[in-house]
Formats: sequence, structure tokens, C-alpha cells
Amino acid sequence: MPAFNAEKTLKNVFSDLPHDIIDTILLVDDKSTDKTTLIARKLGMKTFQHHKNMGYGANQKTCYQEALKYGADIVVMLHPDYQYDPRLVLPIASMIASGAYDIVLGSRILAIHPVKLGMPIYKYVANRFLTLFQNFMLQKNLSEYHTGFRAFSREVLETIPFLLNSDDFIFDNQIIIQAVKLKFRIGEISCPAKYFSDASSINLKRSLIYGFGVIINTILYWLEKLEIKQTSWIGSTSNSAKKNDYYAEIE
Repeated sequence: MPAFNAEKTLKNVFSDLPHDIIDTILLVDDKSTDKTTLIARKLGMKTFQHHKNMGYGANQKTCYQEALKYGADIVVMLHPDYQYDPRLVLPIASMIASGAYDIVLGSRILAIHPVKLGMPIYKYVANRFLTLFQNFMLQKNLSEYHTGFRAFSREVLETIPFLLNSDDFIFDNQIIIQAVKLKFRIGEISCPAKYFSDASSINLKRSLIYGFGVIINTILYWLEKLEIKQTSWIGSTSNSAKKNDYYAEIE
């Protein structure tokens, strides 16, 4: 769980998880100003805290590195803000455990219309435009690329050079582009999302930055594919990096 100021929702997320099929629950606190770390530790999670606020992408980098260290064969990334249903950890992980997929995305677009559940209209329109654009450019048929509920096989996280990705929100999109380039199998599961005051959400300005980032990174993928311009985070096949010293485990 990549966490930031999640004290109000963390207990609910934890209680709804299918604990009988989970080996380790790992939370990384990106220097919250509330009691997120304290609550996570009391709940028995493997808890890490950044020494300073590093960003959503940097948080995921720590999550995945530590999950691999703990020997995970399947890693499910779930936001602790209770926007995505924790009970769906079982089916999303099962789609990888079955051997059918290498990556599974929890889609907010399939089944219940997200606007009816509270997704702002401008975000829905942007989601549809960016998804159409990327499906065309990446030659895929996904219902969305921007969900925060995802599952990865160990092989994916050991292969994709995610440490070269952005420390910001565009990390989410970059890792999918890398997966497409490396020809990993990507599946989807319906995952209706809840929208309420305590659920995290980026504002309009950050949404615009993210949207332009999606377009730019997709174009960079094509330039890489056509051998016109090489981009390190797309073209590299190495996930090696120096040891990080910006986070610590909370005993």
C-alpha cells in the first residue's frame, strides 16, 4: 500500500482484505502528517516510512522493492484510501496465479459507470480520451490505463526497469508502457471505485500535468519503437540501482 495521510480509512481497508490468502501486508508511508504509520504498525503491517515526502511514484518504487525482498510471487498494489474494494485482491491475484496474465489492472470503467459513482465528469472525459489515444498508439484494447489498483507477477517487477520511472503520478502510466514494450500479458478486472471526501484525488492542475505526461510518454514510446530516439526508462532492460537511504522500516 502506497500511503499518504490515510489514517481515516486504513483500518477499514485492512479489515476488508482477504487475510487468508495474503502472506504479507506492506505499507509505505510517504511522510504523512497524520497517524498513518502508527496505525499501520499497530495493525501488524510491515511498515516503512520515507524520511521526506518523495511522491507517489517513489512510494511505489519502495513498495515493490520491499515486496520482492520479502519473496512475493504476486504483488497487489492497493490504495489505503478505501477507494478500491479490498475484497477484490483475491480475484485480481488469482488471474496472475492461474498463469493467464502477468499484470492485471482493476478497471473503473467496466460494469458500473464511474460518473454515477462520483467520478468528476472532466476526469471521466480525460480518461476516455487518453485511453483511446493509448490503445491506438500501443495497439492494445484496455478499458483504462489510469487505475490505482494493480497486480504484478514477480517476473514483471524483476524485469521492468521501474526504478528509472518518475517519482510522480506518471509512474503509473510509464510502467504500463514498459510492460507493453516487453510484451507482458495485461488483463483487466471490473473494479468500481468509491468517491468520497477521505478518498485521495489529484486536483485539476495535477490532472492536466498527468494527462500531458501520458501523451508525451506514449509518443516517446513510439520514437523508441521506430529507433528515432532512445529513452532510458523505456529502452533499458536493467532494474539495478544504488541502495536507497530515504526510507526506513518502522519496527
